Amino acid sequence: MATENNSEALALGVTDPSKTEEARQDRHLEGKIDWVVFGITSLMAIAFIVWGFASQASLAASASAAQSWVIIHFGWFFVLTSTLFVVFVLWLAASRYGRIPLGRDGEAPEFRTVSWVAMMFSAGMGIGLMFFGVAEPLSHYITPPPGSAVGQSNEAMQVAMATTLFHWTLHPWAMYAIVGLAIAYGTFRRGRSQLVSTAFRPLIGKHANGPLGRVIDMMAIFATLFGSAASLGLGALQIAGGLEYNGWIDSPGKVFYLTIITVLTIAFVASAVSGIGKGIQWLSNINMILALTLAVFVFLVGPTLLMLNLLPTSIGVYIKMLPEMMARTSASGGPQMDSWLASWTVFYWAWWISWTPFVGMFIARISRGRTIRQFVSGVLLVPSLVSLIWFTLFGGAGIDAVREGSLLLVDGVVNSNDALYDLLNGYPLASITSVLVMVLVAIFFVSGADAASLVMGTLSERGTTQPSRRTVIFWGALTGIVAAIMLAIGDPANPGAALTGLQNLTIVVSLPFVVVMVFLCLALYRDLRKDPLMLRHLRGSELIEKAVLYGAVKHGEEFYIVVQETKAGAKPVRAKEEVSES
Repeated sequence: MATENNSEALALGVTDPSKTEEARQDRHLEGKIDWVVFGITSLMAIAFIVWGFASQASLAASASAAQSWVIIHFGWFFVLTSTLFVVFVLWLAASRYGRIPLGRDGEAPEFRTVSWVAMMFSAGMGIGLMFFGVAEPLSHYITPPPGSAVGQSNEAMQVAMATTLFHWTLHPWAMYAIVGLAIAYGTFRRGRSQLVSTAFRPLIGKHANGPLGRVIDMMAIFATLFGSAASLGLGALQIAGGLEYNGWIDSPGKVFYLTIITVLTIAFVASAVSGIGKGIQWLSNINMILALTLAVFVFLVGPTLLMLNLLPTSIGVYIKMLPEMMARTSASGGPQMDSWLASWTVFYWAWWISWTPFVGMFIARISRGRTIRQFVSGVLLVPSLVSLIWFTLFGGAGIDAVREGSLLLVDGVVNSNDALYDLLNGYPLASITSVLVMVLVAIFFVSGADAASLVMGTLSERGTTQPSRRTVIFWGALTGIVAAIMLAIGDPANPGAALTGLQNLTIVVSLPFVVVMVFLCLALYRDLRKDPLMLRHLRGSELIEKAVLYGAVKHGEEFYIVVQETKAGAKPVRAKEEVSES
C-alpha cells in the first residue's frame, strides 16, 4: 500500500524520493549500528577464525567435503542461474525500463564517465586479471576442458580463449549489474536505505526491515567477507611469487604470507576510511593508467600480429561455443568434469557471486543519475570489452611463448603465481615490469578491498553511505585474518593447494547468496513495473488511446488533441471535451 502511494505521489510531481513515507521508514535509524546484523556476522566470522587457529586440518577437511557436496548437488544451479542473469539484465536494458533513471528525473551523474568506469573495474575484478591474465588461457591451452580439444593444438588455443572469455566477460558483470541496479534504484529512485534487504520490499513488504531482511543482510556480509578474503589471498600469492621470482626472497612461508596480508590490510583500511571521493577514486585512476601502460608494453614487444589475429578469432569462437560452455555440468563429463568445474567455472561463478554484494553496492553508490540502459551498457559491456582485450594480449603472448619455447613449464603445469613473471622475463625491462606487476596487484586489491570494507560497514549500520571508521576498520582487519586462515588451510608453501583452499571456501559460502540473487531479480522487476515513469507512460498511453478512439469515431481523420488547464473547482475535463475539430 505504501509503495503504491509513493509511486502515485512521485508520478504526480513529488520528485524527492527521500520525502516519501517509505524512505522515512527505512532511514530513521540510518548510521546506527544494527547490533543483530553486526553481532551475529562478526561472531560467526570470529568462530571461523578460532576454528582455523585451533585445527587447520579439520577446517580444511570440512571445507573440501562441503565443496564437493555443493558441486555435486548444486553445480547445475550455479551454471543455470549465471546465464539467466545475463539474459535478465540485457532484457532490462533493451526494454522500456531502460529509460528509468537511477535518481530523480533529469539528475546528472555524480562521477565523470572515465572515473566511473575506472572505479567499478578496479573494484570488480582488477586483481583477477593480474593473477589469471596469462595463467588461465595458458592452463586451458595445455589442458583443455574435458572432451573439448587436444592439448597444445590450434583448436586448444581457440577453446582456451573462448573459455577464458566465458569466465570473465558478460556473466560476472551481469551478476554485479543485478545487485547494483536493485540497490541503486531503491536508494536513489525510491529513497530507501542502501541495503540488500530493502531491495526485497516489493516481495516481502515491511518484513524487509524485520528478521528476514536482517538474514539477507547477514548473508551479504558473509559472502563479501569471504569473497574479498579470497582476493586478498590471491594477491598475497602473486606478490610473494614476484618477490621470489626476482630473487628477493627464498621459499616464502606462512609468516611471510601473513606479513604481506598485514601490509595490504593496513593499506586498504587506510584507503577505505578516506572515502570514495579520495582514496578509492584516486587509486582506481592510477591503476587504470598503470594497467594500460603494461598492456601497451606487452602488445608492442610481444607477438603483435598474433594478438591482432586472435582478437576477432576469440570473439567468433566465444560466440560459437557459448551454448556448449553454458551447458557444462557433471552430466556432460562425469567426475572429470566435476573436478574441472570446481577448479574453474563453478569456482568463478561462486567467486563472482561472493563479490556481488560489495561490488554491486559499490557501483550502485557511484552510479547515481544514470539510466538503467546507461548503467547496463557501462557495467556489462565496457568491462567485458576490456577483459577481451586484456586476455587476448596476455593469453596470446603466453601461448606464443610456450610454442616458441621461451616459457618453460615444470611437468606441464602452469604456476599461476609466476606465469605473468615468466612471460615478462622473456621481454626487455623484465626487472622493471615485474615490479610494476606487484604494484598493480597491490593497488588493485587495495582499491577493491576498501570498497568491500565500506560496504560491510554500510550493511552493519543500516544502510548509511558513510559508515563509522571503527566499523570499517573492524571489517577490514577481519578480512585480513580470514584471508590468512584460508591460505593456511591450503598450505601456502604449495601454491596449487593454497588456491584450492581459497576456492573450496568461496564456493561453499556463495551458495546461499545465489538464491538471494534469484529472488532479487523478481523484486527488481516488480519494483520497475510500478516506477513513476512507467505509470505516467502507461496512464498517458491509455488517455491518448481513448482520445484518439473518440476523435476517430466522431470526426473521422480530421481532428487534433488539445491539453488545457482546469480551473480550481471546475469539473474535470472529459476525454470528449479535450478533442477539437481541426
